[in-house]
Amino acid sequence: MAVNLTTPNPVDLFPVAGVRLGVAEAGIRKANRRDLTVVELASGSRVAGVFTQNRFCAAPVTLCREHLAAAGGVRALVINTGIANAGTGERGLADARATCAALAEKLAIDARQVLPFSTGVILEPLPVARLIAGLPHAIADLRPDAWFDAAHAIMTTDTVAKAASRRIDIGGTTVTVTGIAKGAGMIHPNMATMLGFIACDAAVSQSLLEAITREAADASFNSITVDGDTSTNDSFIVIATGKAGNSEIASAGSAEYRALADAITAVAVRLAQSIVRDGEGATKFMSIAVEGGASREECRRVGYAVAHSPLVKTAFFASDPNLGRILAAIGYAGIADLDVERLRVWLGNPSEEVLVAERGGRAASYAEEAGARIMQDAELTVRVDLARGQARATVWTCDFSYDYVKINADYRS
Repeated sequence: MAVNLTTPNPVDLFPVAGVRLGVAEAGIRKANRRDLTVVELASGSRVAGVFTQNRFCAAPVTLCREHLAAAGGVRALVINTGIANAGTGERGLADARATCAALAEKLAIDARQVLPFSTGVILEPLPVARLIAGLPHAIADLRPDAWFDAAHAIMTTDTVAKAASRRIDIGGTTVTVTGIAKGAGMIHPNMATMLGFIACDAAVSQSLLEAITREAADASFNSITVDGDTSTNDSFIVIATGKAGNSEIASAGSAEYRALADAITAVAVRLAQSIVRDGEGATKFMSIAVEGGASREECRRVGYAVAHSPLVKTAFFASDPNLGRILAAIGYAGIADLDVERLRVWLGNPSEEVLVAERGGRAASYAEEAGARIMQDAELTVRVDLARGQARATVWTCDFSYDYVKINADYRS
């Protein structure tokens, strides 16, 4: 069961001018489930993306990078679940190209204007004939208000669909930002086993859209971890259709740029946190907030050391304030000159926070009963002060439960 996460209300997902979505049941891996999504973009839309850093990246990732580098612009996305089309060699690339060509023919665009995305089981060939056969059904379903359906159609082991929307004012013009994502396991930057798609109707230059995409990814999908495994298929795409009617944003120093970047980042953070809340078998949502660092990078290093630790994650599942595991993880984070005598650690939930460690050991004021009480909550924070500088960073993660093992043991059945 997801941690304090519910299915989004369709009426809260605002259509984005210049974007239509359609879904279909293509039977890619399992029958009777929506597993194919087509997203059609208005001519002139600008698109930016960041992708997995796994060297064994999937064929769709390779093709997306290639098509984004082309000069023809992007007019459509095609997304399938069930089969990842990763570890499939030349056949995988051929299947991804065939998918793009088939959709391009039906939409009367160039195949290089299509971005393909796949998620699911690795090392199995994509049933491209079934996928192509499903395209007419997805195209017939195209409509602006299908974000809710698309959020469901891109799920794999997710238990809850992930979507969010915002409306903001930019220079007197209303701009809409809506996004969907999928992911529950094999989550770790850069990036996680996740697909994320955010669209807005703002007019913004290509270079600034790319900067916003990197900023949003860093603050969101690159700040989460479920199990420390970096996937082969991670993709995060940001679309700007330019249909809102605002004057094109062309300066990174403008208030308009900041407003758009903040809105897209806020939607991305909401989606990223939803992935962690829906982590496979998760019962607790954990924020590892590290402050007082010499750099943001070392704060993140400490945050990830704590967030990745199976010993920490299983202790949190048991609601056991096993503080030694947290200190041990901080200690092996790779900060050679860390002064543990100055370091302090707090454990908290939404209603209470207690100092648990200082001066190299347990805080004199700490009582085990307080830690046990805090650990009963489903939302927990580990706050660490490194006492080395002014930098800070937060990493979001979840616990490890029995169900995590069950879900991944049965993944291919």
